[in-house]
Amino acid sequence: MRLSQSVIATLKETPAEAQIASHRLMLRSGMVRQTSSGIYTWLPLGLKVLRKIAQIVREEQDRIGGQEVLMPTLQSADLWKQSGRYDAYGPEMLRIQDRHKRDLLYGPTNEEMITDLFGQVVKSYKELPQLFYQIQWKFRDEIRPRFGVMRGREFLMKDAYSFDASYGEARKTYQKMMLAYLRTFQRLGVRAIPMVADTGPIGGDLSHEFIILAPTGESGVFYDSLLEEKDWLQTAVDTTSSQDLHRFFDELTHHYAATDEKHDTQAWSLVPAERQREGRGIEVGHIFYFGQKYTQSMGVSVNGADGAPFFPEMGSYGIGISRLVGAIIEASHDENGIIWPDEVAPYKVVLLNLGNKDEASLALCEKIYAHLSELCLYDDRNERAGVKFADADLIGYPWQIVVGPKGAVKNTVELKRRSTGQKEEISVENLLARFSSNTLK
Repeated sequence: MRLSQSVIATLKETPAEAQIASHRLMLRSGMVRQTSSGIYTWLPLGLKVLRKIAQIVREEQDRIGGQEVLMPTLQSADLWKQSGRYDAYGPEMLRIQDRHKRDLLYGPTNEEMITDLFGQVVKSYKELPQLFYQIQWKFRDEIRPRFGVMRGREFLMKDAYSFDASYGEARKTYQKMMLAYLRTFQRLGVRAIPMVADTGPIGGDLSHEFIILAPTGESGVFYDSLLEEKDWLQTAVDTTSSQDLHRFFDELTHHYAATDEKHDTQAWSLVPAERQREGRGIEVGHIFYFGQKYTQSMGVSVNGADGAPFFPEMGSYGIGISRLVGAIIEASHDENGIIWPDEVAPYKVVLLNLGNKDEASLALCEKIYAHLSELCLYDDRNERAGVKFADADLIGYPWQIVVGPKGAVKNTVELKRRSTGQKEEISVENLLARFSSNTLK
């Protein structure tokens, strides 16, 4: 993409409503624009990041046998009345009526709808286990939306739902999903610590939140520092067998980590004082096991091996995809702007032409761009070098290729790594070879 032909609406000044780094930087870098309270339009750069995060999430769900579906944003209130949650959920649920006076709601979550769907298509224990997921927009009518996409009213979410024949099998699915989440966050370039959490309106008696530590987080957190020192994410990637997974899960949950809602002062006192850590964190994922809460209340059963019907065990598993955009920025930025991990950056490379009227610079930029166009945003604007550098740092492309008249004569460019600031002079041939072989780190 050529910057002169694109809509990347950067801002020099920080909007007054932006209170935290991610909100400021998303507005200033031209990723989103607010349309109403807690609701945003995603502009081209922001949408690219959103889609890359969604694709990584999708690949890891597919890896553990998830089947992707797409359920409606509008749900029948009858399903929620059947489960008993329609009146209990609270004012965050947007309730509406259609022209026939039928009660509908804009879905904040989909346990009822997926349970109803499961009951229509699965009839026997032989068809278990089943794992469904979707990536879909949701709405929760927050009383005070703030912090940009971190606590908006409309948000993009991956929600998954499992059905198993027994508690033991359901627990294995829960552990398998925890592993998938750790792999997902590793690929996204963030460290998320699983913490025992409150189940909230979802229900159930087993729940973990995945928390990215950040001072702007909405949750107070208490955890054993060993969870930071040990490379849990790499351990998760290396875990393959069910026995290894079980050992990993037991070891992980052996170390104290909890949000303030589930903080146990007695258990906390058993953690050595030098390893006690307190802070705040951003929730980016939440998993629940809640047994037969929905299958039983909605009368959804399958036939067992003896022919008698039974209610399957369920779990649900959410990742806030749009929230992750903000959370990654909170975890990875500096005073100049965003520092995107390579896997989710809107473009891996920005090509900066500092010789706007220099024929050699123009020709060299065209050559580089022709080879790297799939990875690259070409800043071909007739702007001062300072403006181009400032925008490149603000938006946070992982790599900057700087072309100027002096280097163009020698067929060399400057290559800068955004995360470290390290620079090197490199020939164009070596540059293209390194990118084509995907060896840049």
